[in-house]
Amino acid sequence: SDMIALPDPSTWRILPWRPQENAVAAMFCDILTPDEMPFEGDARFVLRRNIERAAKMGFTYYVAPEIEYFYFRDSEGTEPLDQGGYFDQDATDLATELRRDTVLTLEELGIPVESSHHEVAPSQHEIDLRYTDALTMADTVMTYRLVVKEIAMRHDYYATFMPKPVAGVNGSGMHVHQSLFKGNGNAFFDAEAPYQLSDTARWFIAGLMRHAGEITAVTNQWTNSYKRLIPGYEAPTYVSWAVVNRSDLIRVPAYKQGREASRRIEYRAPDPACNPYLAF
Repeated sequence: SDMIALPDPSTWRILPWRPQENAVAAMFCDILTPDEMPFEGDARFVLRRNIERAAKMGFTYYVAPEIEYFYFRDSEGTEPLDQGGYFDQDATDLATELRRDTVLTLEELGIPVESSHHEVAPSQHEIDLRYTDALTMADTVMTYRLVVKEIAMRHDYYATFMPKPVAGVNGSGMHVHQSLFKGNGNAFFDAEAPYQLSDTARWFIAGLMRHAGEITAVTNQWTNSYKRLIPGYEAPTYVSWAVVNRSDLIRVPAYKQGREASRRIEYRAPDPACNPYLAF
């Protein structure tokens, strides 16, 4: 249409095409007004605008989410597919087969998967995506959630990203590992600083803590989100940070010598039902 200004073709990502029955295509785009200006209510534009602000400061913002979800027999959500626990790997489990199928499908779509495993609660699973820039990752999260649900539906089961579908067990989070780079260097890394965290990293943590209340309203946007954020289930309930500890709002993963590029922080409040563009 002559009403729509197409983005620079150099920014397009072309996926390999394989002829299939009932093949579908997905397209991510930016919403414009009739005057061909970005629509301010477009969540993708909100993220793009903040990425540009970071770029003017010399930073590239990278994220890597750990996205948890549940499988159930049907949409009633009363019967789980397995009774596994943390890191259980039973090849005969229906849920394990579904997760493996999902990982293979994501890879076929050009989405790199870092790892996958069974989570703490029965029938709760997690697939971790390899870090990339925040806008690409937000698009990827949208595809990820669709793929998880479609693979489950294909086998007549049901997958949900509801933060707390079952009382008395762990809820589902979307822990976001994040870092800032300047050029090819990790701005969060300082070999001489405590925990190898640079001043930039500490200021970043301080900002997250200072604005934790407002951020939570965006990253945990449903009434059900707050049924997850209660004591006893590895979900954060206090504005705090710590090295390694998994019950704090912000966790600083242990540093391994020679892996300066991986120095990062993990923000643990978000849940997988959020809007990833606004969350990132």
